[in-house]
Amino acid sequence: MMIHQMSACRCCGQLWTVMVLVMLTHAPFWGSLVFKRIGQVDVEAVMAAFGTVEVVARGRAAGDARPGCGRFSDRVHDRLQRRLKDLPLTEQGFVIRLTVRRFTCGAADCPRRTFAEPFSRLAAPHARFTTRLNHTLERVGLALAGWAGARLAAQLGFSPGRMTFLRRVMELPDPRFSTPRVPGVDDFAIRRGQTYSTV
Repeated sequence: MMIHQMSACRCCGQLWTVMVLVMLTHAPFWGSLVFKRIGQVDVEAVMAAFGTVEVVARGRAAGDARPGCGRFSDRVHDRLQRRLKDLPLTEQGFVIRLTVRRFTCGAADCPRRTFAEPFSRLAAPHARFTTRLNHTLERVGLALAGWAGARLAAQLGFSPGRMTFLRRVMELPDPRFSTPRVPGVDDFAIRRGQTYSTV
């Protein structure tokens, strides 16, 4: 289904037409393509405009356990929209517009009155990127870092700035170093108090 929208330019007032492609979804297809290992999301609609594919999705569960007291709640307090960038799809930007429900807790002893529906396998709380995109950014950042990583990402179809790569690398935990089992030649010399002026 095609939708034509008329828009006016802010500076000169000239009218132009924007064509938005709204695809009727076959939910199992998009669910298996986009949310293959997640299983907690239903696809409602898919739109393509301006080189970006946007999937509109919502949570599948009727309710969730409260993080404070652990009791199940299905009383919806509010809904909010999250916009998550994901890996590119067929050389186009890919965005997931996710409707997140906030549930309310009726227990008086619960420390949190409301809590958001968790999508821990899709994205971290308050994140703007999916975990798939974050892992890709970490790998590219570890391999190339700053400017080179940004140039490669632009060629691959997602283009965060160079500082995004550096932040992802800095957020990674430090690698664990084990104690060496076999000492080197210089280690023996250092223990004896000898130096050979070599590296």
